[in-house]
Amino acid sequence: MTQVIESNSTIIAHITMKLSDGSAADSTKVNNKPAKIIMGDTSISPAFEAQLLGLEKGGSKEFTLEAVDAFGEENPDNLHYVDAAKFSIDTPAKVGNIITFTQPGGIELPGMIKEVSGSSVTVDFNHPLAGQAITFVIDIVDIE
Repeated sequence: MTQVIESNSTIIAHITMKLSDGSAADSTKVNNKPAKIIMGDTSISPAFEAQLLGLEKGGSKEFTLEAVDAFGEENPDNLHYVDAAKFSIDTPAKVGNIITFTQPGGIELPGMIKEVSGSSVTVDFNHPLAGQAITFVIDIVDIE
């Protein structure tokens, strides 16, 4: 009997993400470590899940999701201004650097430095792929 992805399936899959210019943003194939996707656990968008339904073990699919269904739109509330004195030689305030900040409760949140102006550092806590349409290539390794 052929295994088909259903709304309650657990999937092991290789995922490759491409930007609108065709360049690869990320792929689980780089380290040969496929991702585990649990359908219905809200870790992926309903639009992403809908693309997986009905796929079979060994199957592949390529699809594009708009930003809202991929990593979300950029949220201006996720831009924060941090005092430059909070940075050090080990964690310099340099545009493009990704710094992990520890939040109350020990939650770590990565942010990208967007701008350094005097004693103010602009840190963007949006997902690096937020605001972009993403093309996904899914290769189903196994269905549980």
